[in-house]
Order: sequence, then structure tokens, then C-alpha cells
Amino acid sequence: MERIHYAGDELVTGTEIAEALMEYAAVLAQQRTAASVDIPVRHPDGSIGTASLLLGPASQLVREPVESAGKEVTDESLVQRLRRLTAALAPRWPVARTDTTPPKAVDYDWTDEV
Repeated sequence: MERIHYAGDELVTGTEIAEALMEYAAVLAQQRTAASVDIPVRHPDGSIGTASLLLGPASQLVREPVESAGKEVTDESLVQRLRRLTAALAPRWPVARTDTTPPKAVDYDWTDEV
């Protein structure tokens, strides 16, 4: 589990959710844009609820591991969606072809990795 500090509040959510959220927030900041995201959170009484976060260039998020007596909060479809959104916004860099067949024109494979 992870505790996310956001806008003077603390939210407890699953580790994968927190990781995907932080990566998405970082790429939104790089692109100087914003988005609203709803994530599942564990309330102090152990119940599960939803928190809405507005992420943008000025968002200040801090996450830290936390021990929780409850089961890990998960939402695989949310994690996949956040990762797709992150990949769609991430900068792309051209990479020269590595095969030996000479191209007919300049040809690049595009990657998200630097």
C-alpha cells in the first residue's frame, strides 16, 4: 500500500495504482497539461472509497509506503488505463533501424525510451 500526500490531504491506495498515478502526473507536467483521475482509496475505517485528483503541471504529489491491516487496494483496469495515457503523452525519440536491409528512404522506428 502507498500513502499519497496531495493538496494537504493523505490518501491510501494500492502500490501499483500509486506508481501509475505518479508516472501519469509526471508526463502531464512535462506536457504542461492537466487531467482529472478517480482512484480507489482506503478510508481510515477500512472501507474503500473513491478520490478525485486534478493532476497538472503544478501538482505536488508525494508517495510513501505504508503498512495497512487491510487487503491491497487494486484496480487493474485503472492501472492499465493510466499506463496507456502515460505512453500516449510521453515524448518519442527516433531510433535508427538495426537490420541490414538498406531502406529505400530514411526510416525510423519510434520508441518511448531514451
